[in-house]
Amino acid sequence: MDERNRKFAEMIVNYSCSVKPGERVLIDEVGVTAKPLIKELIKAVYKAGGYPFLGLSDATLNREIIMNCKREQLEYMRDYQLYQMKGIDAYIAVRASDNTSELSDVPSDKLNMYNEVLQPVLDERVNNTKWAIMRYPNYSMAQLAGMSLEAFEDFYYNVCTLDYEKMSKAMDPLVELMNKTDKVRLVAENTDLTFSIKDIPAIKCDGKYNIPDGEVYTAPVKDSVNGTISYNTVSEQQGFTYENIVFTVKDGKITDAKANNTERINKLLDCDAGARYFGEFAIGVNPYILNPMKDTLFDEKIAGSIHLTPGASYEEAPNGNKSSLHWDLVLIQREDHGGGEIWFDDKLIRKDGIFVLPELEGLNPENLK
Repeated sequence: MDERNRKFAEMIVNYSCSVKPGERVLIDEVGVTAKPLIKELIKAVYKAGGYPFLGLSDATLNREIIMNCKREQLEYMRDYQLYQMKGIDAYIAVRASDNTSELSDVPSDKLNMYNEVLQPVLDERVNNTKWAIMRYPNYSMAQLAGMSLEAFEDFYYNVCTLDYEKMSKAMDPLVELMNKTDKVRLVAENTDLTFSIKDIPAIKCDGKYNIPDGEVYTAPVKDSVNGTISYNTVSEQQGFTYENIVFTVKDGKITDAKANNTERINKLLDCDAGARYFGEFAIGVNPYILNPMKDTLFDEKIAGSIHLTPGASYEEAPNGNKSSLHWDLVLIQREDHGGGEIWFDDKLIRKDGIFVLPELEGLNPENLK
């Protein structure tokens, strides 16, 4: 494990964040089980000539804070966290919570206020630092994946340390095609949705930010989305597990939302004016991730998947939508999950999870392993 953590840490520091001498690096541990990787990250930052700083938090204690928080308290928290983030060159977060449902019973109005007030800290980190976010292979993660800890550790390090440079080159033709595309159509079981991505940049995610990585994303033109989408992957948000999510969309806005808890999902989507609009459209291509494990960092990279995200767009692919929400919801279009198609300007580009255009075949799973 120590050797695998050392190699992983050096990849994060040297490739994902490209830490240079004199740069300040904030290493954030969420939970208590990731110390072996945190130690290797600190060593790797020093080895690269950077200055490591440490942040520690815990979901159980954060729950106690949020349960009774006040806006003026959160505003002070925002101010000092924002001051710190503005002085940081790179941010590395290792999430290792023992219970991914720890926030499930926190009132939605408290969670929405917490996310809204602290949004500027997230914006500063995403837009103005080099950053990498990852999980740590603990018992909680193994349980989500339905695997023993030993088997999950093997899976985790294979997934997270694949040849990202090879993947990056294979993504280039898809980026080029998306940058020339206007109309997108998504077809799957109980799904028929159209939107435009015209003039919004396509961005490849090739091991520089979220780890594991493996997606190309853009954003839909805000008011262009029309139709119905049924997500076939469960998603945990604010500690609650949503299933069977179905959105009806008109002129960009989610006009009808259903799930295993329809009342709760509508309260979430009513958190602010932008939450019922979409801020991201992405295509997942990681060949080692095939099945959902109720963890967005993994699930959004599933080979043969797409995600269409209610909430804020990213600065690199902006569509003007602002929100405290950014919720990556996944639809797997492989044949073993019901199949599906992606069309760009009336041309089929992927069917049942397999790219059919010759220039995109390098992104099919057998060619990325």
